[in-house]
Amino acid sequence: MRVIVRTVSELCITVGALMVLFVAYVLFWTGVRADSAMSDQIDQLHQQWSRASGTHRPAGPTVAPAGPAQPASYHYGKPFAIMYIPRLGFTWNKPVLEGTGTDVLKKGLAHYARTAGLGQVGNFAVAGHRRTYGDPFKDFPELRAGDAIVLTDGTSWFTYRIDKGPYKTVPTDVEVIDPVPRTSGYTRPGRYLTLTTCDPEWGHSHRLIVWAHLDATQPVEAGKPGALRR
Repeated sequence: MRVIVRTVSELCITVGALMVLFVAYVLFWTGVRADSAMSDQIDQLHQQWSRASGTHRPAGPTVAPAGPAQPASYHYGKPFAIMYIPRLGFTWNKPVLEGTGTDVLKKGLAHYARTAGLGQVGNFAVAGHRRTYGDPFKDFPELRAGDAIVLTDGTSWFTYRIDKGPYKTVPTDVEVIDPVPRTSGYTRPGRYLTLTTCDPEWGHSHRLIVWAHLDATQPVEAGKPGALRR
């Protein structure tokens, strides 16, 4: 009997140790790998933009939010922009990649492929993990109306302003990324941005959403937009 009790005890200890190791992997190691992957994506973008710097437009003042003349061509799994959200910290910046596959979300924020391009008429929709893989949207519930969401594609800065959210819904509510989302409060076509993440913090039974409109654009040569200046 004692042998059985000892064996069961040892088995419980082993299982417990494995569970602790798994939790440590989820909490720490995936974060380390994701942070490294996101840094690599941002480095790739800076190198790409540096090579193309000779084709940038002349510097000029902030212009009306007109957006790019033609939709950009994005490629699955490749980074094309960097996002900054001052509300989440002035050191917070994440790469935006094309597509929402699991492999993409491990490397940064993910652009819903069938939504509008950056700065274009329509809804530029982006998803990000709330927890694990670098926790990019861990503090998503802190976002408020009026907050700036700033992106750059290497040639222009795009400053969006949040109009509504965080709004809680279910994963099947795919209308949140429509060109004119029904529950967003928008009533006509415009240049919108939608961010989505999971809720609760360690679950995925619901989604949190924020909607924003394009407030201003300016060439990168004009310097950082006001929202990023401390």
